[in-house]
Amino acid sequence: MIHFIRSRTKSFFYAFQGWWYVIRTQKNAWFHAVATIAVILVCLWLQISPLEWAVILLTISMVWTAEFFNTAIETIVDLTSPNKNQLAKISKDVGAAAVLITAATSVIIGFIILGPPLGAKISNFIPSP
Repeated sequence: MIHFIRSRTKSFFYAFQGWWYVIRTQKNAWFHAVATIAVILVCLWLQISPLEWAVILLTISMVWTAEFFNTAIETIVDLTSPNKNQLAKISKDVGAAAVLITAATSVIIGFIILGPPLGAKISNFIPSP
């Protein structure tokens, strides 16, 4: 049992090392971090439903997962193909496209879920003529 707990603890430690690597080295990860915090704060302010929270959190995790996989792909490609290579470029471009697709989808989902209540809140601040 102790061995199991130690090995799980190490697994979490390694996962957090990977997370920290992405945050430290990937410029877009900082953008994702700021966007994540902003979206969570807006969701708290709007007091969205539990189902809407679930969709927003899945969407956020989708973007982060794509960014992490993209970083893994780029790192492996750099390791195995240090010289310029068309196939290496394609691998990196496809990984970047995956991040772009998830990020664009997350923006659309954000507008669908947060747009109406955000519009209503903002309209409360605008005096009517």
